Amino acid sequence: MRFLSIYKPSKTEGAPPTQSEMAEMGKLIEDGFREGWLLSTEGCLPSAKGARVRLSDGKVQVTDGPFTEAKEVVGGFAMLRANSKADAIELARRFLKIAGDGECEIRQVYDPADFSEEAPCAAVRESVKTA
Repeated sequence: MRFLSIYKPSKTEGAPPTQSEMAEMGKLIEDGFREGWLLSTEGCLPSAKGARVRLSDGKVQVTDGPFTEAKEVVGGFAMLRANSKADAIELARRFLKIAGDGECEIRQVYDPADFSEEAPCAAVRESVKTA
């Protein structure tokens, strides 16, 4: 199974990691790729360089950063391979021990098998087949 881990740090946005933190995180990332549980990972630039795009009642609204609610700011993400949600949570714990205070939201990602013939959404299943 694949899981998306969305990291939201509690420290001030844009605060650089220490050399020690970078070395520890580099080792975790290297181990994760080698062991096969880490599929991809990226950090995000500060929200001042981003925007939020929202559609509501047919109208598009664009809000440029920075975003004031620190708890809403995504610091980065990782795509994980795990046997269960519990395993994905354990991987997030390992990450947070190095990254420091903050939170990781864990979300399971659809796999092609989720769109089998028995799946309720035939239109989605067909679009996956033709993609």
